Parts: sequence; C-alpha cells; structure tokens
Amino acid sequence: MAERLFIGVPLSDEARLTIANSLPKNLPGKLVPAENWHFTLRFLGATTPEARDQIIRQIDSASCGAPFTIRFSSLGAFPQPRKARILWLGIDEGSERMLQIAAIGEAAARNAGFTAETKAFKPHLTLCRIDPPVSVASLVESKPRFGGSMTVDSVIVYRSRLGGGPARYEQVVRIPLGR
Repeated sequence: MAERLFIGVPLSDEARLTIANSLPKNLPGKLVPAENWHFTLRFLGATTPEARDQIIRQIDSASCGAPFTIRFSSLGAFPQPRKARILWLGIDEGSERMLQIAAIGEAAARNAGFTAETKAFKPHLTLCRIDPPVSVASLVESKPRFGGSMTVDSVIVYRSRLGGGPARYEQVVRIPLGR
C-alpha cells in the first residue's frame, strides 16, 4: 500500500522558537503550524514500500557528510513576491550543503523510479500558504531579519497524513549525518 512521503530536514526546537518569536505580525494567508516546520528536500507523494526502502537505503549509504550549521536569513515568496502563493524563510549559511543533500535525495528518488524534479531546489522553510495569491512585495522588501542558526544533523523520511485539519507529519526513519 502506497504512503504519501517526502524527504526533509527537521528544525530544532530552539530554531522553531526563535523563528516563531521573530515572525512579523499579520502575515498573509494561512500560517503553517510551527510543529510542521521543516525543510523539504524532495516531495515523493504516493510511494510503495519497496520504493521507500530503496530510497532509505540509498540515502543511508550516501556520503551526506558531517553535520553542518545553517543560518536563517530573510523572507521570500513563490512564485514571486507580487503574486505570492507561498511565503517562506530562507537560509544563507549552509545553503550549499543543503543543496548537496537535496541532490542525494533527488538521485535516490529517481533511482527508485520517480520522475526528475522539474524545479530547481531552493532551501526554504514554508511559513504561509496563500490562496488566492496576494502581493507580499513590501513585506519581503522590508527585509525582516530572523537571525538564529541551527545544526543540521539528520535527514528524515516523513509520512504525511492529510484530512481533519493541518497535515500531520510522522517520522518514518531518521538518517544521521556524519556516520
């Protein structure tokens, strides 16, 4: 039976608190609950147990490197600030390492039979989902700074459950970095 899965990086409790305390007031759209904040490296969607196990084995055996530090930077929006559907928080320090780990997840997904991701990966933390789209250009251009940093020490394969409120994310497996 297929499960709805994605590969991600969890936030530390300290980072979650720092971000929550730094958020501007009156954000547009629907705020993603803080307990759901994470960095999605690769959304998989419906995944068979065989594909899941293959992806886990490949990420686990890959050279993901040692734990590293990321630093939160500023806000951005997808697809663009003037017609935003997503308001996100970016990182500056550690973005290259996050890109490397996302590439490992992408390769694992493709090797398990998933089609290649068509959008370039941009490390970001989704804060709000906005429907209908609105302009957040003034908010993004005001460049609120979040500061704060955290150590990325693992990659998680998550199960996503929908229905009955916000999505619920469950850890399928945690793969530590630096082994």
